[in-house]
Amino acid sequence: MVNQLSNIKKIQLEKKGLETILSTLEADIMHLLWKKSPLRVKEIHKELGEKHDVALTTIAVTTDRLYQRGIVKRHIEPGRGGLHYLYYPSKSKNEFGKTIVDQTVNKLIETFGSAAVSYFDQRFKKSVKSKK
Repeated sequence: MVNQLSNIKKIQLEKKGLETILSTLEADIMHLLWKKSPLRVKEIHKELGEKHDVALTTIAVTTDRLYQRGIVKRHIEPGRGGLHYLYYPSKSKNEFGKTIVDQTVNKLIETFGSAAVSYFDQRFKKSVKSKK
C-alpha cells in the first residue's frame, strides 16, 4: 500500500487541468471519485466505460495504478460474488492540486537552483503589483 502521493514523473504542458500529469482516463476517474465516492471498479466502468470505450479490466488496471501511486485509496467490502475494493481519492481536489504544485516547484528549485528562486520571486512581486 502506498501512503503518500508519488512524485510526478512527467508534465505535459500542452494539456490542461489534471491531464498535464495524468492520462485522460486517469483524470476522468479522479473527477468521478471526487464527485461520487467510494466506488467499485464496476461502478466507475459504468460511468466512464462508454465515453472511453474501454473494458472493465482497463478501468481496474488504471484504478489500481492510481492506488499504487497513492492518488487513490481503497478498502475492501463484502459484496455479491465476494470481496470488492471501494476506491476513493487520497486527497481532496484542492489538496491534490497543492501537492502537485509543491512537488513541481520543489523539482524546479532542485534542478535550477537560484535561477528558479529568483524567477519565482520576480513573478510573485509582479503578481502582487498587478493585484493592487
